[in-house]
Amino acid sequence: MSDDFDVDHLITQLYDDTKLLTEHQISQLCEKARDVFSMESNVHLVQAPVTVCGDVHGQFHDLIELFKIGGRPPDTNYLFMGDYVDRGYHSVETLCLLLLLKIRYKDRLTILRGNHESRQITQVYGFYDECMRKYGRATVWSQFTELFDYMPLTAVIQHSIFCLHGGLSPSLDTLDNIRQLERIQETPHEGPMCDLLWSDPHEDERPGWGVSPRGAGYTFGADITQQFNQNNALTLVARAHQLVMEGYNWCHNQGVVTIFSAPNYCYRCGNQAALMEVDEHMNKTFFQFDPSPLRGDGQEVLSRTPDYFL
Repeated sequence: MSDDFDVDHLITQLYDDTKLLTEHQISQLCEKARDVFSMESNVHLVQAPVTVCGDVHGQFHDLIELFKIGGRPPDTNYLFMGDYVDRGYHSVETLCLLLLLKIRYKDRLTILRGNHESRQITQVYGFYDECMRKYGRATVWSQFTELFDYMPLTAVIQHSIFCLHGGLSPSLDTLDNIRQLERIQETPHEGPMCDLLWSDPHEDERPGWGVSPRGAGYTFGADITQQFNQNNALTLVARAHQLVMEGYNWCHNQGVVTIFSAPNYCYRCGNQAALMEVDEHMNKTFFQFDPSPLRGDGQEVLSRTPDYFL
């Protein structure tokens, strides 16, 4: 068969030529990735050293730049905290490369689910349209969005740093509560699974829980972070989900760090991106980077999508 699924060859093909996988190859990719994700817990345990990344949003050339800064797998271990698709021009290529690397080096790459890894959100913010444009029908989109249901929700580095896309939930006091969630489903509109992918820390001094302006999840204060970290013997909550102009931002008395890894988000926001490198002694170092000089094509892609900077 001409569509042989040679993982190493397909990784090289994407790195070097940004060549699309065929529909048949994507079907095989999703099947193999589903098998890998199915073996991982809702709270996936990760060993240091590891490099932690935030949103990448289909900015494929910037993902390649990220690997230039941080090192290519398997030379560097990575933990990605969600939002691989939508907004950027190359969500298909971005997702394919990360999934191929996950299959090839499953213990060196952790891929968590973000709020954009859902059927509803991707129909609005670009991924569905990109799949239709590149493949002529929705089959590839359907296969990817079914796979999203299997992605782990959170991870913990060395039983110390809690990593997830969004934030905390009033329904979840402990990591064991998270382990008991039924995750293999479309992200609900409300409830604890939704909160993990949608919540944000308060940016001011307000304590407790607040109503999220996003319409999903909650906002939470430094007291909530402190109690959660104390309950679970954690030192830090690392999360993504919010555009921060320097690429990373501390809050809640350094109990929370936000990491955003899509430089010049939407090709117009002017922000830097960042990675957080955690060494074997749990020391944290941040690396900031600017957009790749390669922009790709498809300048028309974002013209129809709403202004939504979540």
